[in-house]
Amino acid sequence: MMRQYELLERVNRYNPAADEALLNKAYVYAMHKHGTQVRASGDPYFSHPLEVAAILTDLRLDDATIAVALLHDTIEDTDATRAEIDEMFGPEIGKLVEGLTKIKRLDLVSTRAKQAENFRKLLLAIADDVRVLLVKLADRLHNMRTIRYVPPHKRIAVAEETMEIYGPLAGRMGMQEVREELEELAFRVLNPEAYEAITARLENMRTRNASLIQDIESDLTTRLAENGMQARVSGREKRPYSIFRKMQRKSVSFEQLSDLYGFRVVVDTIDDCYRVLGVIHTTWPTVPGRFKDYISTPKQNDYRSIHTTVVGPSRQRVELQIRTRGMHRVAEYGIAAHALYTDREGGGRNIARLTADSRAYEWLRHTIDLLSEGDNPEEFLENTKLELFHDQVFCFTPKGRLIALPRGATAIDFAYAVHTDVGNTCVGCKVNGRIMPIMTELKNGDEVEIIRSKAQTPPAAWEALAVTGKARAAIRRATREAVRQQYSGLGRHIVERAFQRSGKPLGTEDLEHAVSRLGQPGVEDLLSAVGRGELSSNDVLRAVYPIDVAETEARPAKKAPVRKPKPAASEQGGSLPIRGIEGDLPVRFSPDVGAVPGDRIVGILMPGEGVTIYPIQSPALKEFDDQSERWIDVRWDIDESDPPRFPTQISVAAINEPGSLAQITQAISEADGNIDNIKMLARGNDFHEMIIDLEVHDLKHLTRIIQGLRALPVISEAQRVNG
Repeated sequence: MMRQYELLERVNRYNPAADEALLNKAYVYAMHKHGTQVRASGDPYFSHPLEVAAILTDLRLDDATIAVALLHDTIEDTDATRAEIDEMFGPEIGKLVEGLTKIKRLDLVSTRAKQAENFRKLLLAIADDVRVLLVKLADRLHNMRTIRYVPPHKRIAVAEETMEIYGPLAGRMGMQEVREELEELAFRVLNPEAYEAITARLENMRTRNASLIQDIESDLTTRLAENGMQARVSGREKRPYSIFRKMQRKSVSFEQLSDLYGFRVVVDTIDDCYRVLGVIHTTWPTVPGRFKDYISTPKQNDYRSIHTTVVGPSRQRVELQIRTRGMHRVAEYGIAAHALYTDREGGGRNIARLTADSRAYEWLRHTIDLLSEGDNPEEFLENTKLELFHDQVFCFTPKGRLIALPRGATAIDFAYAVHTDVGNTCVGCKVNGRIMPIMTELKNGDEVEIIRSKAQTPPAAWEALAVTGKARAAIRRATREAVRQQYSGLGRHIVERAFQRSGKPLGTEDLEHAVSRLGQPGVEDLLSAVGRGELSSNDVLRAVYPIDVAETEARPAKKAPVRKPKPAASEQGGSLPIRGIEGDLPVRFSPDVGAVPGDRIVGILMPGEGVTIYPIQSPALKEFDDQSERWIDVRWDIDESDPPRFPTQISVAAINEPGSLAQITQAISEADGNIDNIKMLARGNDFHEMIIDLEVHDLKHLTRIIQGLRALPVISEAQRVNG
C-alpha cells in the first residue's frame, strides 16, 4: 500500500506548491474512517482510495481532486457525514464527495431503476463540477483492475456497466487511454474465450514481425528529418478489444484484418502536420477511403488528428495519426488536459479548476438538458447510452452548419439535432438536393434540408427509427403531449356537458379554482384526468359548487327517466361530424354492432377511449340512459365520390348441404360486399347458423346484400344483427 509521503511525492512532481496539509489531513481522515474494513482481495479497504488518488496524479490534477479521491467512499461506506467533511475540508470538497456517493435508500421496483437513478445523480454532480467524473472514472478503473476478486455474478454486472456506460463516457470526454483500459478489462470478463484467442494470435504475429514496428518508426523518423521536420514517432499493436470490435463490425476474421499496427507522429505545429502528411503520402501508397481530417473538423470530444492508412514495408497496412503535442495531450487525457497551471500571488503555483469550455463538456451539458425534460431515470439511462457511442458522421445544413451524428443516424436524428421544433414539424427531407425518405441513413458530407409543416406532430413510430437519445426523448415527449391533449379535449366535453345538465355556468376561472381542491397541477391536467376516467365530472362539479351540489344530493333521489332515442343527426343543429370531432378526439364504431351511413347514429363519450358511434336502435345504449352528459349528436360526413366501407354484422341460417357456404360468399362478393370474418354459431343436421362480419358502403348497400342472400335457395333466414 502506498505510503503518505509517496503520495505527496507524486503530487509534488507536477505541482511543487501543493497543499500538503490538505492532502495529509485527507489521508489520515480516510484511513481512520475506513479502519479495519477490507476489500474482496483481503487488502485493507483504504488501499482502494489511495490507488484512485494515484491514478489521478498521473492526470496531474489539483489538490482538491486528489483529496476527494482519498475521501470518495467515506460517506457511502463509513459513519462520515457531509456536514463533518464540510467542517474539516470545506464545502467544495464536501460537495464533490457527496456527488460520488450512491443513493442507498431508494424505493424502486428494480435494480435497473436503482442503477438509473444513481447514474442520474452522478451526471447531475458531474455537470456541476467535472472533477466528479474524473474521480469516478479513476474509481471504476481501479475496481476493474481488481475485479478478479469479485464474486462471478457481480463481476459480470460490473463489467457490463463498464462496457455500456463508463468506457464510452470516458471516450466522450476524450480520455482515450482510460477508455481503452476500461473496455479491455471488461472484455476480458465478458468474453474470456475471445480475449484469449485474440491475445494468442497477437503473440504469434508479434513473433513473426518482431522488428516491423521498429523498422517503420526508424524509416519514418529518418524521412521526416531529411525534410527538415523533428517528430516523435511511436507505434503499437491494436488492443484485443479494438480488434474484436472491428471483426464484429466488418464481419471479418482475424486473418482478414490488415491494419493491426498503428503509428502516431507528434510534431510542433499544425503546419507540420500537413507537411508530414505530404511526406507519408509520397513515400507509401495510400489506401483509398481511409483518410480523415479531424483537425479541420474536430470530433465532439475535442479530438483532433489527421488519420491515414498506407501500405508500408512488407506490404503491411499501417494506420497513422498525425497531431501536435497539444492535440496529443487532449487525445490521451481528454477533458483532464484542460487543467491549467496558473500563477497565484506569492509565487505559488496551483492547478486551476478544469475549464468547461470544451466541446466534450458542452455535450455533457446537453445530456443534462435531456434529463431536465422530465424523462424517468430508466429512459434517461437508455438515451444516455445511445448518446455515448460516438462513431460519427458529419453532415451539413443548407447554410453550412456542421451537425455531428452517430453512425447509422437518419434524417429524423438530423432534424432533432438542429432543433427540437425542427424535428417535431419535420415531414420530409432532401439529401444532397434530392427528396429522400425520412428514414434515410446519412453519410459523411451529406447536405440535409428538412421539409417542415406546422400541422405536423411526430408519429410515435419514429421513436423506433431514431438513433440518437435526443430524438427519441423528444418524440416520446411529443407523443405524450399529443395523448394528453387528446384526453384533455375529451375531458372538456364531459365536464361541459355535466355542467350544462346541472344548469351551472362554467368558466376558466371556475376550473382554476377546482384545480387545487382536486390535487391537479393545472387545468389541462384536470381535464386530462377526467378524459382518462381518473376523475368523474361530478368530482369537478362538486369542487366548483360544493354547497349547491351537496344540497342536490341531499334531496330524495328520483328515478332516472328512460332515455328516448335521440333524433337523427340531420334533424339536429350544430351536430359534430364523425370525422374531425372537435378536439381531435379518437372516434370508433361499436365493436359489437357497427354502424353504416343511413343509420341514425349517436356518439357516446368514453373516458380514456374517445367517442364510440352506435346506431340509435342499438340495445347497448340502454346502459347510458342516465348519463346524458356523455351523449353527442353526430352526423355522417361521407365523400360520395369515394365512399369508404363501414363495419356491420348479419346473421344467416342456411341449409346444411355441400356448397352452401360457397353460394353465400359468392352472393356477397357479387354485391360488392367485403367479408371480414365468419363465425359458426350452431350446426345441425338440416341447418347451420352463422354470424358474418361485413364491410359495406351504406344502409342501401347492406339491404341489397341481405335481399340477395334471401333469394338464394339454400338460405332460410338472413338479417342484420341488432338491426
